[in-house]
Amino acid sequence: MSEPQAAFQALLHLAQTSRAAARGLPAQADIRPQWSGIGFSLMGSLFVAPIGEVSEMLEVPSYTHLPGVQPWVRGVANVRGRLLPIFDLAHFFGDRLGGSRKQRRVLILETETLYSGLMVDQVFGMQHFPMDEYSEEAGTVADSILPFVTGSYPQGEQRWSLFRPALLAEESRFTNAAKS
Repeated sequence: MSEPQAAFQALLHLAQTSRAAARGLPAQADIRPQWSGIGFSLMGSLFVAPIGEVSEMLEVPSYTHLPGVQPWVRGVANVRGRLLPIFDLAHFFGDRLGGSRKQRRVLILETETLYSGLMVDQVFGMQHFPMDEYSEEAGTVADSILPFVTGSYPQGEQRWSLFRPALLAEESRFTNAAKS
């Protein structure tokens, strides 16, 4: 056998071996539609927020305290030339932030009328859940948070409550942060 033919036979054998060992594509029935959101922790509970309601995640920026505001308003930060009010979400709900300061993050809520930073204990990034596992059950969350939770997704032993930051934009106590 000539050298070019031997090389061709070796490649042909390699291709056949690869095809025999390859796994096929999953059957169409195995594909389940997924819902994705931004996972975070607050007050000892796990939450996930819809991607469309969180425009960005940041480390806690330097901020300037403001006089005459509610105690849960941490201050205002300059983020790329825009003034971002920073809110301590746990304090708003009557608790305190947990975990270490290094783990805390700010979720940016941006609607047509509101641009706000929501400080949370920790952010876990994108979380994906099978859509058919959605439950209207809120999961284990503090009563003060319940009006902003519209359901949950199980994941192993844990339940991720679906937190809707956009509902804060409709809450007069949140949008009127001036001290009474």
